[in-house]
Formats: sequence, C-alpha cells, structure tokens
Amino acid sequence: MTHTDNDFHRMLRGELPRAPVLTLLGCRVDTVDVIAGTLSASYEASADFRNPVGSVQGGMLSAMLDDLTASLVDATLSQGQAVATLSLNVSFLRPGQVGILQGEARLLRRGRDVCHVLGTLLQGGKEIATAVSVCKIVSR
Repeated sequence: MTHTDNDFHRMLRGELPRAPVLTLLGCRVDTVDVIAGTLSASYEASADFRNPVGSVQGGMLSAMLDDLTASLVDATLSQGQAVATLSLNVSFLRPGQVGILQGEARLLRRGRDVCHVLGTLLQGGKEIATAVSVCKIVSR
C-alpha cells in the first residue's frame, strides 16, 4: 500500500467524509509531501472564535495546530493505523485575527510508534503561534 491509499488521502479525495472539526476550523489542506515530511493547510478563524478582546482565542489556535501536526502524521500511516496526540506545546507569538491563517507542519522525527512534529500558524506573513507535537501511532 502506498501512503496515498490511506484514510487521510481518501478523505482529501472526497472518498471518505471529513471530520466535523475540519469544517468547524475551516480547514483546507493545500499540499502534503510525505517524502519531505511537510504539510501546508489553511484555516478560517470565524468571528465566533474571538475572545473578549477580539482576537482569536488561544484554544482555537491550539486546535488548528493540533489538527495541522496530527494530519501530517496521519498522511504517513498505513491502513489500520491512527494517530493520537500525546503532547502539544504551544507558544503564542502575537494575536490572531478573524480570517485566514496559513499552517505549515514539518516532521522532525518519525519513529516506529512516536513522531515529533513542528507546526506554525501564520497570518499576513507573520508567525502567530507555533507548536511542537508528540504523536503516537496506534492500531485501530
């Protein structure tokens, strides 16, 4: 089986339904390169994501980063495997605003069972938040 035969790639092709959280986050996967270990996606922060001061609530940015980093691992899996986030260490660099955020993920290390991934959210060409994720590959 090639990596393009897994559930992640089937979802991208519309052969499997998208997870509801992807719709909530306004996610669109732009590119994925399993060999290079990279993924880029965009997210649309709606007005409902705002905190009391009007910027995007940190938990919503964290959800985007969790999706971004786990999706990259998901793209590398074989049939019958799934990904579980063990830890997500998020750093907020500047306030995010309602609108489009660009996400970039890079696989730092992919072990047999544990992967380390770096994720970054950008808006207007500036880094908004970064995360280092530790993901576990599990059997379904």
